[in-house]
Amino acid sequence: MNEITEENNSPDEKFAAIERFKNRLQEDFIGFGELLSEIKRKGTYRVKGYKTFKEFIETEYNLASNFATKLIDTYELYIEELDIDEFTLNQIGFDRLNMIKPFVKESEISVAETWIEEAKEKSTPELRQIIKDEKEKTKKPKSFKEVFAEQHLERMVTFFNCSAKELNFKMAIYFQDMDLDAVKQDIKEKQKRLEQSGDFDGMFADFSN
Repeated sequence: MNEITEENNSPDEKFAAIERFKNRLQEDFIGFGELLSEIKRKGTYRVKGYKTFKEFIETEYNLASNFATKLIDTYELYIEELDIDEFTLNQIGFDRLNMIKPFVKESEISVAETWIEEAKEKSTPELRQIIKDEKEKTKKPKSFKEVFAEQHLERMVTFFNCSAKELNFKMAIYFQDMDLDAVKQDIKEKQKRLEQSGDFDGMFADFSN
């Protein structure tokens, strides 16, 4: 049995062990990412007869390629592109750096620095809430077509009491023998009337009947 998990170890000893393992990971992820980045960039994996980095990392080390890619991306973004010092990155940690990566990547330096500061100062739950709030603020409103299609799909699924996949099958049956040119023309005319009416709320009134 691993000495960390022995029953005679106190909870405090086990908690301390978790902290040691966590710190070791936080200290090593930058170096690990740098090493993997170099191997991938230079094609060093070919020395072992592998054609792709993905095949090399998954076969040779039983490491998921998407995790290896995260390590590489983290190193290349924060060290090579932004030149953030390793002490700061170790303070933030691998997980939180990945949480903010979509907002940091391809952003202005000032924006990237703000996110890095937030990640350094906030706990993971706090950072997760900030990210959620930011996504809500920047969420693109749905177009009229998207809203119309979603409401109509919901109505049809409820009416036929089936899944969206099953509804597609039913629609395929319905349309298979129809004159598609006539259907296309009919849709064009109805779409034009809808777009010209301007009264979008009124268009959805019949959906609740």
